[in-house]
Amino acid sequence: MPNRREMLQLSGAAALGLLATGNVEASSEASGPKVNVAGYPYDRVQAIKDGLVGIDRADVSFHNENIYSLNAQAFGPKNTYEVTEIGLIPYATKYINEGFRDYVPIPVFISRTFRHRNIYVHVDSGIEKPEDLRGKRVGTPGYGMSACTWTRGMLLDQYGVKANDMHWIETTKSSDAGKLNSDLVQYYFPDDFPFEKGPPGVDESELLLSGGCDALITAITPKSYDDGHPKIRRLFRDVKATEQQYYRETGLFPIMHVVAIRADVAGEKPWLPAAVFQMYSEAKQLAYDNLAATAVLKTSLPWVKEEYEQTTKLMGKDYWRYGIEANRKELEAIMRYIFEQGLVKEFGEFEEMFHPSTMELLG
Repeated sequence: MPNRREMLQLSGAAALGLLATGNVEASSEASGPKVNVAGYPYDRVQAIKDGLVGIDRADVSFHNENIYSLNAQAFGPKNTYEVTEIGLIPYATKYINEGFRDYVPIPVFISRTFRHRNIYVHVDSGIEKPEDLRGKRVGTPGYGMSACTWTRGMLLDQYGVKANDMHWIETTKSSDAGKLNSDLVQYYFPDDFPFEKGPPGVDESELLLSGGCDALITAITPKSYDDGHPKIRRLFRDVKATEQQYYRETGLFPIMHVVAIRADVAGEKPWLPAAVFQMYSEAKQLAYDNLAATAVLKTSLPWVKEEYEQTTKLMGKDYWRYGIEANRKELEAIMRYIFEQGLVKEFGEFEEMFHPSTMELLG
């Protein structure tokens, strides 16, 4: 009988036949408690979605949801999913500020992105380098967004630009038509902190294009930039080179979203958090295998193998790392950033938030 790792190497139907777990649609023999998993259908979760990996004692099904919906359901009264992707920084702020405990994270950091690419400037603003942001009006569809929090942390640590060096304008709309979760956020600013709400009905792209602000810091690519408007550009001209240099200097790969388990389910099934961690780790390995494939291209990019090799040379073979110790620097940075930037009323320790059974796991 092949072991679990060997089974993961089998293709499609064969793997589905050997694994006693996975998506209920993929296996009629699935048994055990129903575990609904929700998140974006990344390559690193595709094997969960397809039923190629799962949990031995559970019937797993995957549901596609965006982060606006995921946060709203997790932080609201519904608590729809047993396992959900969730914004890590919004979770940390609600954990500290409101005693939120409905979900408990495990150290599966499912969404990560370098954020130098998310600073946009108006070409007439006079902003040529990060230090030029001092004294400028900076728009954002969400001051408390994870992307903005990481960007402000980077600006402070790398360039000495403080959050209160900029005048913040938080818009009431997003140019990607996403529903902002502004009702989930609290700010703890000093009275003189330079912050205001933007004009009603004006999104961040319109605000920058009209001259209502000089720059944007946002997770959302503003529509004016996507449309190729000549007045809007990124602050960093060579984003990839800048982000790679940031990684060389800091070792940080910014974390956006984490996987969390509903607390009541984790209490009833204490074996589940570790099992979910293992499921995500196995799915990630299959994604790595697909990126490394040479006989056929499993990812729709002609030079994906070369990009993969360049990435692993810089960041290591397991660059999308899970586990507490492998991400300690990022987690410590997050807790410092949210305190320094006025997102929490007091400093907190990240170790308190994660399920204790997953603190030593490696993925």
